[in-house]
Amino acid sequence: MMKQSQHFLENAENCAQLAEHAPDEPTYNRYKRMEEAWRALAREQDWLDGERSPLEMRPERKATARSAGRT
Repeated sequence: MMKQSQHFLENAENCAQLAEHAPDEPTYNRYKRMEEAWRALAREQDWLDGERSPLEMRPERKATARSAGRT
């Protein structure tokens, strides 16, 4: 049986793929925010399941702008 957090991570990956094919900047940003929200839920679920310590709950800092080749 798949862990709940794994389902959340799959949703995050789906959002990341949708962002890469977004037709415009607002849509891209929306999908990226949704991706991060799903990843945060996965981290929290792992914590609730006892698989992470509270110290690991801090979100990772990544560039949110389209600096990786998209403008």
